[in-house]
Amino acid sequence: MGKIKMEAKIIRQDEIATDIYSMVIQAPEIASQAVPGQFIDLYSADGSKLLPRPISLCEIDRAAGTLRIVYRIAGKGTKEFSMLTSDHTITILGPLGNGFTKKDKKAILIGGGIGIPPMLQLAKELTCEKSIVLGFRDEEFLSEEFEPYGTVYKSSDNGTIGVKGTVMDAIREYGIEGTEIYACGPTPMLRAIQSYALEHGIEAQLSLEERMACGVGACLACVCKSKEIDDHSQVKNKRVCKDGPVFYAEEVEL
Repeated sequence: MGKIKMEAKIIRQDEIATDIYSMVIQAPEIASQAVPGQFIDLYSADGSKLLPRPISLCEIDRAAGTLRIVYRIAGKGTKEFSMLTSDHTITILGPLGNGFTKKDKKAILIGGGIGIPPMLQLAKELTCEKSIVLGFRDEEFLSEEFEPYGTVYKSSDNGTIGVKGTVMDAIREYGIEGTEIYACGPTPMLRAIQSYALEHGIEAQLSLEERMACGVGACLACVCKSKEIDDHSQVKNKRVCKDGPVFYAEEVEL
């Protein structure tokens, strides 16, 4: 079916941690074809804000025709979205990007910060043995929702949640092993995971967080360095919004 732009009804919205919001929207046409790792563009009702805000899908309920997103307030656009209630609608475009490729291998799912939400739907859909590693700053969110789907390990910057340090510190501390890594989070985290995966010969799929503008691959605002020459730009770049956001570890330079 391809990308769909539509006016979606907001079912509910809750603040689940400081400045982190969970929004459920009715979008059956998008939910029917979306997969874990994809995202949607959300459009402001303010005409002066021309560019949409890309937000990853946290949950996809195909039967109910709903999508759930979990996002952090990062600017005026997301602040506007946080004020919306079930009385409102919002213009969205999706599903966008490529998702994770599900493999029947012993999996390590890694989410850092606002990279945690897109790992939830993947955790629900993977049928293999799963270790789930979640990295927080100093406040926990969503972790209980992962518990039915695998063994959950945690880390935090200040040590108040799980292991003190990074997700890689948690992996080493708990001796976590797997043959497939799926990860989403800030670039320094992904860089460390990429290095670890390549060093140990583990296949890794990395979902990159980049500031996107158009969301459909036209503007080249969200390029990352790649190992191969891109057919579109003829240089060693890939567009995170269109070629990604999910890449194999060996495809990109972080």
